[in-house]
Amino acid sequence: MTRFALQFGKTQSGLTYVERPTVFGLCMRSDREIAIVRIGRDAEIEYDLPGGGVEAAEDEAAALMREFQEETGLTVWPNQVIGRAGQYWIARGEPRNNLATFYEVELSADDGEPTEPDHALLWLSPAEALVKVRHEAHAWAILHWLRARKAASTKRP
Repeated sequence: MTRFALQFGKTQSGLTYVERPTVFGLCMRSDREIAIVRIGRDAEIEYDLPGGGVEAAEDEAAALMREFQEETGLTVWPNQVIGRAGQYWIARGEPRNNLATFYEVELSADDGEPTEPDHALLWLSPAEALVKVRHEAHAWAILHWLRARKAASTKRP
C-alpha cells in the first residue's frame, strides 16, 4: 500500500482501501477568499477543495483543470505544488485512500457554471474553509498554503 509522508484519516479493520491518485487546487480571489466546492443538497452537504481523480489518460495538470471546470465553472492554471497527502475515507461505500497532490492555481476565467449537478462554487475566507472542509488533508493543505504565503510576505523588502 502506498503511503505519503502525511497520511490522514483512519482505516477500519477488515476493509481494503483502494488507492486513488487525486489532485486538488487552492484558487484565491481578491487576496481574501478561496474557491470551495459545496457538494450535495439539503442535509447531506459537504465541502471540499475543487478537484478529484486523475484519469488514466491524463496528467495532474490536465485532471486539475478538468475537475475545476466541472465542479466550479472556473478555468484555472496550476502554478505550483503545495504538497502531497493521503486521506483514508469511504466514498459511497468504497474504502479509498486518496493520494492527493495539492496545487496553488491561478484563475484564468470565471466563465461558466459547474457541470456536476450537485456541486456549487463558494468563495470563503481561508479561516472559514478550514473549518468547513470534510477531509483533514484539505484542511492541512489550506493551512500549509497560508503559512507559506505568510513566510513569503515577510521576506519581501
